[in-house]
Amino acid sequence: MKYLVITNGSYGDLDWYRRRAGQFKKTVCADGGAGRARELGIIPDWIVGDMDSIREHDRRFMEEAGVSFELHPSEKDSTDTQIALELVEREGGRDIVVWGGTGSRLDHNLSNIFSASSFIDRGIDIVFESPDLTVYFVKKQLVVPGLPGDTVSLIALDNRVSGVDLSGFKYPLDKATLEISWQWAVSNIITGESPVVRLDSGILAVFHYKKPVP
Repeated sequence: MKYLVITNGSYGDLDWYRRRAGQFKKTVCADGGAGRARELGIIPDWIVGDMDSIREHDRRFMEEAGVSFELHPSEKDSTDTQIALELVEREGGRDIVVWGGTGSRLDHNLSNIFSASSFIDRGIDIVFESPDLTVYFVKKQLVVPGLPGDTVSLIALDNRVSGVDLSGFKYPLDKATLEISWQWAVSNIITGESPVVRLDSGILAVFHYKKPVP
């Protein structure tokens, strides 16, 4: 069963999220993500974090709805999103969707992406979803659910990612090695049905833009 983590990032078309809101077993909000949940008509199971970005009227609403709060000090060594992911892991979740995990804050984006990769090593699948972009984390193989013309970029999350194969793309790869210090496998284009990303070792973040991008 899927768990949903709602953060306080960028969203875009809220109706896109509302159409998907019923597919999750449990929901965790990271601090101000509680306001996003309320906009989407979602009553989460938990709200976690230092509560520095949740609005007071959203907090009161969630308290009256019986939502569990897990409070953390503002001076801490984990982000609120990391705390939410750790809660799902404690609950036994192995399939996590994150909403609001990407947005205008580059530092937050990088923190979320690299933090998510540590869970992949522990057998937990994490996907960042939004209307225009989905980010997958891959250790072995991914069939990208995209259409011809969509843009896909690969970002190495280990020092070396070896044996990378791409099929169904404008620029195929055959046993390529990607390195964290020099990212070059970006802005590829889907050309065929069921495009596949395969690798032998390491972890890749696969960015799937659901339309052509400049």
